[in-house]
Order: sequence, then structure tokens, then C-alpha cells
Amino acid sequence: SSVHEAMRYSVMAGGKRLRPILTFAAAEAVGGNPQVVQPAAIAIELIHTYSLIHDDLPAMDDDDLRRGKPTCHKVFGEAPAILAGDALLTLAFEVLARTQRLPDAPDPFVMLQVIQEIAQAAGTQGMIGGQVVDLEAEGKPIDAATLDYIHRHKTGALIRASVRAGALLGGAKAAELADLSRYAEEFGLAFQIADDILDIVGDE
Repeated sequence: SSVHEAMRYSVMAGGKRLRPILTFAAAEAVGGNPQVVQPAAIAIELIHTYSLIHDDLPAMDDDDLRRGKPTCHKVFGEAPAILAGDALLTLAFEVLARTQRLPDAPDPFVMLQVIQEIAQAAGTQGMIGGQVVDLEAEGKPIDAATLDYIHRHKTGALIRASVRAGALLGGAKAAELADLSRYAEEFGLAFQIADDILDIVGDE
């Protein structure tokens, strides 16, 4: 029960729910059924929340506040926070698998493609890869290409996967998927630039 409490604390801490909104919006844009994309939207938010818990840890960004509240490790301790993040990442794929139980379940091939997209976006080819390069670049001058890589992977990859998951589950045609993917890539980059500016001019 203690790890579930830590998981709920972070998932329910607020936030914009931007990634699930993009998943629903992409499905809607191609005429898809919102019910079918709901598990994917939830799974992506769970992955995003796990990444925030770990990002806030002393070994990473060492943040005391997240969304105006004490961070998970400040409330529950570092080890429980790590485990809560791990549990959310694992739960995300359990939730994704539940898509096949829906009355209008998507084609299993499409579902596998969505799972692969989300897993890749969360891994070393996406979010984790961007985080590693960000950590390695800390305190050093970096060029525009490296900064672009960090933004497109650390933040942009999961945003891209959110849109593509919604589009795929919504039945997007190849041209629609390509257009929405390009939109998501540029949206993710713009979002991270705005977030970086807020780090300088904003407050907790």
C-alpha cells in the first residue's frame, strides 16, 4: 500500500495532462473512437509521471517542488520514490495491454506498433537518451545540434509518441500519420523551448 500511495501522490499532483490530451486529439483528428485510445492516453501519462519522479531525485535535478507541491522523494523518501517511478512505468504497459479487452479493440498489429512506439519513446532512443545527453552536457557549452537532440529526445519523443499512438489507434492513413508526426515533432520542440524560458523567468 505504501508504494501505491506514492504512485497516486505523483499521478494526482495536477499538471496539464498535455500528452493524453494530444493522444485523444490525434485520434479525433482522424475520426477515431476516443474509448479505444483511453488506455494509451493513461499509459503515456503514467510514463511521464514516472519520469518526473526520477527527474526530481537528488542524483538528477534535485528538485524539492513539483507543481507547487513537495516532490515524491521529499514526501516518501528516495528509495520509495524510485520504486514508485519503476512501478508507474511497469503499470503503463499493463494498462496498454488492456486495450485488447475493449469491445472495439484495435487490430493486434496496430496495438503492437503503438506499444513499440511508446516503449521506444521512453527508452534510450527517446526520453532516456535525451536525459543522458542532457546530464553529460551539464555545465558545458553545447552547440545547437546537441541542444536540439536533447529537446527532441528528452521531451519531444514522448509527445511525438502521444500523437502517433492516438493517430494509429484512430485509424490514421499514411499521409495523416506523417502530417501528425511532423506536427508533434515541432510541437515538442516548441514546448521545451517555452519550458526552458519559464525556468529562467518563472517561479515554483
